[in-house]
Amino acid sequence: MSTYDVAVIGSGPGGYVAAIRCAQLGMKTAIIEKYNTLGGTCLNVGCIPSKALLDSSHHYDDAVKHFEAHGIELSGDIKMNLEKMIARKDAVVKQTCDGITFLMDKNKIDVYTGVGSFKDATHITITGESTTEIEAKNTIIATGSKPSSFPFIKLDKERVITSTEALKLKEIPKHLVVIGGGVIGLELGQVYKRLGSDVTVIEYMDRIVPGMDKAVSKELQKVLKKQKMKFLTSHKVTNVETIGNEVVINYEDKKGQPQEIKTDYCLVSVGRRPYTDGLGLENAGVKVNERGMVETNDHLQTNVSNIYAIGDVVKGAMLAHKAEEEGVFVAETLAGQKPHINYNLIPGVVYTWPEVAAVGKTEEQLKEEGIAYKAGSFPMRALGRSRASMDLDGFVKVLADKNTDEILGVHMVGARAADMIAEAVVAMEYRASAEDISRMSHAHPTFTEAIKEAALAATDNRALHM
Repeated sequence: MSTYDVAVIGSGPGGYVAAIRCAQLGMKTAIIEKYNTLGGTCLNVGCIPSKALLDSSHHYDDAVKHFEAHGIELSGDIKMNLEKMIARKDAVVKQTCDGITFLMDKNKIDVYTGVGSFKDATHITITGESTTEIEAKNTIIATGSKPSSFPFIKLDKERVITSTEALKLKEIPKHLVVIGGGVIGLELGQVYKRLGSDVTVIEYMDRIVPGMDKAVSKELQKVLKKQKMKFLTSHKVTNVETIGNEVVINYEDKKGQPQEIKTDYCLVSVGRRPYTDGLGLENAGVKVNERGMVETNDHLQTNVSNIYAIGDVVKGAMLAHKAEEEGVFVAETLAGQKPHINYNLIPGVVYTWPEVAAVGKTEEQLKEEGIAYKAGSFPMRALGRSRASMDLDGFVKVLADKNTDEILGVHMVGARAADMIAEAVVAMEYRASAEDISRMSHAHPTFTEAIKEAALAATDNRALHM
């Protein structure tokens, strides 16, 4: 039987990063993955493939709608080859997953393929093509999450689908109904809208991406409506039924009146649930809460002292980069170091176009917590860079403490917002004030000038270009 200092169950961003950091710190490390490829949901059926399709569909959309304005004239009809687009996505996924395999080899991490299940707190049985047992002084649970659904929805994975199936459709839906106005639904909805589908989003809450700043939700919905996506907010889905090649969706409108919509494809995107199936947590005595999440303390340690858990399987935002931070945190904790994570400073991103990004408190949270604040906003259309690239939608909003001027939150909708948000994270990590950002030189012309201008607007309302 092989013995390890650390065994990691799950090879997504949290798991493989935890394994690498443990190995870097001199621990003999094993990683266990039930699928034949490493990388977990993010690399195989999540972040990476969805961004590949978003980029491909964006290029197609630009060619159809915007190239002529740039003086690019294409002769003949512009054709879209879905099969080739999916194949490119698959190639990107393979290259990325192969990269993780390389990193495991480079760091001398033993990889086991199969379902890892606790025999007890220090022994793990791995069931794959054969059955193996290993011993681990410490174990990190990093098994991630799976798409959620409702009890009355039967996911046939052909017409009523999750994000996994939406990444590999054989045809472009004539009409795609998306149940859930969160990040995943909006991103995949925009992909198929660009490719020619009619897209309708049904959201139970009164706005899309309801966890984000209200101004951001409002702006994103306005922009996506301009792109001809349809939204039914404050609507409650009551039944979904597949009849032949048609999906019938029943819902209640804002007034509680029953309504019906028919479509050829329905994407169920109502969140994700922690995935602990087959782990044998009961054999090790590990506790989970009523929502199925593994319970941990501030050190991400479970009630069993040598077992830790990270990523989507524990509380907090289900984000790949949050899982990575937690993976490093646990590895360094095991090595006797004293790492830290400021969960308030983990950014959230929606990769639609325009992109949405945010970090820190929303305006609604500040009001609820009774924190005196000031706000400054700046529209992207006022930037020279935005006019040059024809990316005019969106804004940047900076929220700062009314008394100290410390930045409390930054929220943005616009081109390259996913990349720009890092500036706000750095500033807030070092507890910068709005005036600090307003006095930093930003290259011209760039999209990041909007951050400086919003900071100026929050500092005595003195934006220069508005």
